[in-house]
Amino acid sequence: MNKKEISLHKRAEALRKKLSFVYPDAYCELDYKNPLQLLVATILSAQCTDVRVNKVTPLLFQRCQNVQDYADISQQELETIIHSTGFFRNKATAIRKTAIVLLSMHQGIVPKSLEELSALPGVGRKTANVVLSNAFHTHEGIVVDTHVKRLALRLGLTSEEQPVKIEQDLMKLFKKKDWGILSHWLIWHGRRRCRARNPDCYNCELHSLCPSAEKFLTKIGL
Repeated sequence: MNKKEISLHKRAEALRKKLSFVYPDAYCELDYKNPLQLLVATILSAQCTDVRVNKVTPLLFQRCQNVQDYADISQQELETIIHSTGFFRNKATAIRKTAIVLLSMHQGIVPKSLEELSALPGVGRKTANVVLSNAFHTHEGIVVDTHVKRLALRLGLTSEEQPVKIEQDLMKLFKKKDWGILSHWLIWHGRRRCRARNPDCYNCELHSLCPSAEKFLTKIGL
């Protein structure tokens, strides 16, 4: 490991300590009571806020209480319920197809492996990591959503643009036991402080560890 890599690992450890102090109670902000509900909610969260998803899911979870209900509900009815989450046609199709696959290949049970989850219609690696980490407390990877991607780049933890490559870089820098909570820390910080537009660098708790802070502060004349 060269000096640059050692320095990066030290900064990653410093970030871990700081984030754990600032957000000791960070958690997944999607509302759910079981793995199936989390899987559906995460599919709905694509290109949509958790707040919006949480407004839609109470009615959806009341209407569809098990995998069979999702397989049986009509495309039109499902689209109507989830319409406000955006991309509702694709999401409704993915949810119904996923339910059918769960019934035909997994006895109606949400699988507990990254490979099996990722293979479900409309799921993929990010959604699989969300379900594994939060529903099953299994950490096979790190959730890389838009917030995690933005912060990983701004904090200088990666120079990659593709989520899978960003995930690989983060996995090298942080211990496996922290992979699950790391995504929550970064997502919470992205929503509350390091927003896409006008990040609050002046009040940011990570200011001293962030190579992008001075750039943003200079931009606003501070």
